[in-house]
Amino acid sequence: MILRSKKDSTRFQILVEIAAHQPDVRQKEIADKIGITPQAVSEYIKDLVMEGLLFSDGRVRYRVTKKGVEWVLERAMELKKYARFVMEDIVSHVSVATAIAEEGFDKGQRVSLRMDEGLLYAGSGDGDVTGITISDAKPGEDVGVTDLKGMIRLPEVNITICKVPRVERGGSRSVDYETLKKYSQDKPYIAAIGVEALTALRKIKIKPNILFGAKESVVEAAFHGLSSLVVSVDEEVPSLLNRLEDEGLNYEVVDLGK
Repeated sequence: MILRSKKDSTRFQILVEIAAHQPDVRQKEIADKIGITPQAVSEYIKDLVMEGLLFSDGRVRYRVTKKGVEWVLERAMELKKYARFVMEDIVSHVSVATAIAEEGFDKGQRVSLRMDEGLLYAGSGDGDVTGITISDAKPGEDVGVTDLKGMIRLPEVNITICKVPRVERGGSRSVDYETLKKYSQDKPYIAAIGVEALTALRKIKIKPNILFGAKESVVEAAFHGLSSLVVSVDEEVPSLLNRLEDEGLNYEVVDLGK
């Protein structure tokens, strides 16, 4: 873990600064940005060049190598996972989670928590995750739960992206609807990106859960354990895939054009 090593943390910061401003970046600028001396930056850079993480043309011009980029990305993913752990696990033990009461509860009652279709529910009995209610609640009401113990286990998430041609190439009139029906059967969360995609879904009597802001919505749904079908006009697919890859989410792409 990069946070355990001051050396690796500094190397990471130096590589990020060079990558952001290469090739014209001065050692003093790096030093001022990350809070160490220019002499220390110089020593770190020598080591990074020797290890093949940096390339220097000998004129104080630097470029992060492919090996260096891979090293930075690996550490960035470590930091991202750690940040998510802090937000979703550590913070949950000192904050209040909001759940839907499955029955009536009194304040201070221990309840079990479960996730169903992306929503948190509080019920009686033992479970893998438990907490204490902060107020009375009637069945179906929102109830705050604190002193959380355990971790919610989410189901494996599958995201399917179905590409629909742009209107110039036929739009919804050039869609393989049998394939679209097959992939829409078992997905609890369906999003449409583009009018062509919305029209295609309407033709098989499906109203999407989300139309605007679909990319971010699908990511949020995944983090709540919901698998998604995204029907998207083809030109929007690359940016969607980039977003999913940024979050480390698995997906499959299906071309509906015919």
